[in-house]
Amino acid sequence: MEQQSVRTAALVLCILSYLLVGAAVFDALESEAESGRQRLLAQKRSELRRKYGFSAEDYRELERLALQAEPHRAGRQWKFAGSFYFAITVITTIGYGHAAPGTDSGKVFCMFYALLGIPLTLVTFQSLGERLNALVRRLLLAAKRCLGLRRPRVSTENMVVAGLLVCAATLALGAAAFAHFEGWSFFHAYYYCFITLTTIGFGDFVALQSDEALQRKPPYVAFSFLYILLGLTVIGAFLNLVVLRFLAASASTDPPERAACRASPPRLGAPESRGAALTRRPARPGGSSVSYRVHQLEMCARDNLGFSPPGSPGALGGLGGAGRLPARRKSI
Repeated sequence: MEQQSVRTAALVLCILSYLLVGAAVFDALESEAESGRQRLLAQKRSELRRKYGFSAEDYRELERLALQAEPHRAGRQWKFAGSFYFAITVITTIGYGHAAPGTDSGKVFCMFYALLGIPLTLVTFQSLGERLNALVRRLLLAAKRCLGLRRPRVSTENMVVAGLLVCAATLALGAAAFAHFEGWSFFHAYYYCFITLTTIGFGDFVALQSDEALQRKPPYVAFSFLYILLGLTVIGAFLNLVVLRFLAASASTDPPERAACRASPPRLGAPESRGAALTRRPARPGGSSVSYRVHQLEMCARDNLGFSPPGSPGALGGLGGAGRLPARRKSI
């Protein structure tokens, strides 16, 4: 229990340290650029107000109308295609923020829909990821057999490397497609794919939001939906491998009781074993304390192949051929 508490505390400290490092790096990278954009925006606002004679209230109204009109560039957001897109972002927890229910009834339904849909989606992608990992394992085994290995074995490290390559290929494929259809640079399209498939979903880049694509480009809409669902399966399978690798590493140590049994198996000739033999109850009615300790040693021996079980030469300091204890032990 103490070891688990120490491990948990160490993980919490690692997370906090990771957050502090991330905050410091983002501050260094983004803060100055943000200040520059803010100064530029204030300059443009002043120029527009002088040129067209806008009051401060008129300009705020213009901004509000521009923000409300932005989502409608995609077409009708709440027709079936747009609603399906929104439902995907809800149950997968992507949550771009490009669309949100405007009615109270829609908000209530969204909460109940997410409450059931998110666990169902997590379980589904977990199962799909396991099947995908099993397929990759079989392919790796087949490849090793083709290379002539007599006893091919696929380790967790092999699976992690293969999963990383599949993830990189999936992101690159999506980036090439979205760069073509959306007119983004390849880097921005790759960034969009990564943010989407890891379910971060900032919403700074969102597909299907220009030229009324939701109604006018059905093949592109279908590709986007399939890519998100299949890509989430691939990324989820890879993250499962990474998590399992970390769990296997953290669980590599034995529990304290078994570790103590393996490290120093008790001997019947030791003083503490005599005290334990005198104080503990027999293993069964009518049995002796010595037989109880012999049974305990046998249990320890099953977990330690290098420990000789009672009855073997030298295991108990010289048992007789008939398995009797020495005279010294009989005095107990």
